Amino acid sequence: MPEPLELPGLRVTLDKLIYHHGGNLPPEQPHAFVYYLTIHNESARPVTLLGRKWVIEHADGTSLVVEGDKIVGQTPALAPGEQFSYNSYHVTACNGRVAGSFHGLDDQGRRIFVRIPAFDMEIPGG
Repeated sequence: MPEPLELPGLRVTLDKLIYHHGGNLPPEQPHAFVYYLTIHNESARPVTLLGRKWVIEHADGTSLVVEGDKIVGQTPALAPGEQFSYNSYHVTACNGRVAGSFHGLDDQGRRIFVRIPAFDMEIPGG
C-alpha cells in the first residue's frame, strides 16, 4: 500500500488556545488547554478525514501519543474550498509542546494526511 500523501492545499490553523485551571480537573493533571482548530481544504480534491494523531512532549521529559479514529466523533468530508472547525482540550501537569496530524482519504481513495502545526502549552506563571 502506498505511503500517505501530504496533500498540498490541505492545512490546519490553530485559531485559539485557552488555558484553564481548577474545576473538575484531576489533581495529577490540574491544567487544561482548550484549543480551537480549523482544517482548510484549499486543494483541488475532496477529502474525508478519518482520524488523528497527537504527540505531546512534556517539559518533564515524558511524552504521550494519542491516536484514534474520527475527529471529535466525526469524519469530516471537505470539498475544495470547505473547512471544518472544532475545539477540544489536553490536560497536563506541566508545560508541553503539541503537534500531530489528521489522516484520511481523497476522492480517489488515496491515503492523505495534513500536519497540525506545533503549539506550546505554557502554564501561566509556571
